[in-house]
Amino acid sequence: MQRCLKWVKHLPALGVQPTVITVDPAQAAYPVLDASLEADVPPGVRVLRTGTLEPFGTYQKLTSRPIPHGGFANEGRVSVAQRVARFVRGNLFLPDPRRGWNSFALRQVAALVAAGEQFDAVLTSSPPHSTQLIGLALKRRYGWRWLADLRDPWTDIYYTQTLMRTAVARWLDARYERQVLQAADVVITTSADTGRLLQSKVPGLPAGKFAVLPNGYDESDFQQIEAAPADKLLLTYVGTITGQYHVEPFFEEMAACAARHPQVPLRLRFVGRVAKEVEQQLAAAGLTARTELVEFVPHDEAVVYMQRCTVLLLGIPDVAHNRGILPGKVFEYLAAGRPVICIGPAGSDAAQVLEECQAGRSFEYEDRAAMRMYLEELVTAWQQNPTIPVPAAGRRRYSRRSLTEQLVELIRQ
Repeated sequence: MQRCLKWVKHLPALGVQPTVITVDPAQAAYPVLDASLEADVPPGVRVLRTGTLEPFGTYQKLTSRPIPHGGFANEGRVSVAQRVARFVRGNLFLPDPRRGWNSFALRQVAALVAAGEQFDAVLTSSPPHSTQLIGLALKRRYGWRWLADLRDPWTDIYYTQTLMRTAVARWLDARYERQVLQAADVVITTSADTGRLLQSKVPGLPAGKFAVLPNGYDESDFQQIEAAPADKLLLTYVGTITGQYHVEPFFEEMAACAARHPQVPLRLRFVGRVAKEVEQQLAAAGLTARTELVEFVPHDEAVVYMQRCTVLLLGIPDVAHNRGILPGKVFEYLAAGRPVICIGPAGSDAAQVLEECQAGRSFEYEDRAAMRMYLEELVTAWQQNPTIPVPAAGRRRYSRRSLTEQLVELIRQ
């Protein structure tokens, strides 16, 4: 959501006037809301909110559980009712349960056109990938230039395997994916690896149709400088983390490092959703007493937590096609100015960004020797200076303003 929000924030100053069509929050169902981000919508930008039809209220009644986070990150042990709900979601709601919004969005656009309004382009961003079917319908109906922004893979997204899809459902979902990729004028992805994956879905698609626009950071979010703590060596993780992130080897190496250096107050902090599996991994490593868990906080508070630490911890899920997973928080981590430890696959796009910006180190999930060596380096550096410096120059190309300028070029081509 922040990706679209920040584009909308900067587009008017770059000569593009956006009209935003989204869901009425009174009718939508989401696991978390952050009203503080509404302040980023510039005065004069029109935001039209529509009704929707979504099955999540029924899901809550059926399972007595909260609405699932992306990838079911807030669901630990899966009950029978949850398994049934996942099967229904994966086979009856294609591409996803948010498709019930599409007819409302299309009617809103039709009303604008009927009132005589004209538009030069339409941009749809997903997931939920059902939103891309709105762009497909508008392309067929009005012929507008269409930019399809896919922040994640579609049929290859990592949690698809949990949906128990039938062959028919897999075929239909893949058909939707191909139709979107063929009809869109521009396909935007957040990483080069995801772009290559999507391009392989339809043989013969021109490479020039695909553009990489990574996520970024908004400089205005980081105007207030926060100091790193002087009384502890604090590693902070911001966001959602589940058992799929395969960070238990790092936890074990961190516990061993703490045992080797009892004089160093080594601490962990998680800000956001931490799955029960991860809490159990922390306990097994003996880190519970050294760990602080902070529930979901608004974005502006999350930015403060990113700065009030010694080192930032980043995880890439240990799933198929994960080399192209490039979370938006990578760039906010860069803006926070703290070294980053990334646990993920070798050669990932996230690792390349960190290396390019000289902002940290990336380790494969089981590379314990390299983790151990780097933790020793951190302890030594922290003992000399509690604030470990990171170069600032390399990250500037990832500012939201700079990336929105590139979006404007794609719109105007």
